[in-house]
Amino acid sequence: MAQIPAGTGHSGQLTRKQTGDAWELQARRWLERKGLRFIAANIHGRGGEIDLIMQDGPTIVFIEVRYRQSSQYGGAAASVTRAKQQKLLHTAQLWLARHNGSFDTVDCRFDVVAFTPNAIEWFKNAFGEDA
Repeated sequence: MAQIPAGTGHSGQLTRKQTGDAWELQARRWLERKGLRFIAANIHGRGGEIDLIMQDGPTIVFIEVRYRQSSQYGGAAASVTRAKQQKLLHTAQLWLARHNGSFDTVDCRFDVVAFTPNAIEWFKNAFGEDA
């Protein structure tokens, strides 16, 4: 697994945003090697943000990227709570509407890419409209 670059901050630590951006870039590159095509990153909507939007064949994939140092509180994938899912769904609806689409007209899914110190887990179709 690639190393996250050292920060240039006061104590050599990356900011939360820098750390998140680094993991999202790593997820993007990993998914591209799996055959997905990049569309957009860090899409903001009222109350939410989608880390990555990619295309898997005919399917638009909204991706949440998570990293956890430890699984003590359920791990990276478990950190995508029902409330977070609702925010992602809402932001995806707004993005689709801006691109003349909707959940009814566009084949899409919601994936989670979860990083742990020793592995990458890809949860395809992790949740959906009925979340």
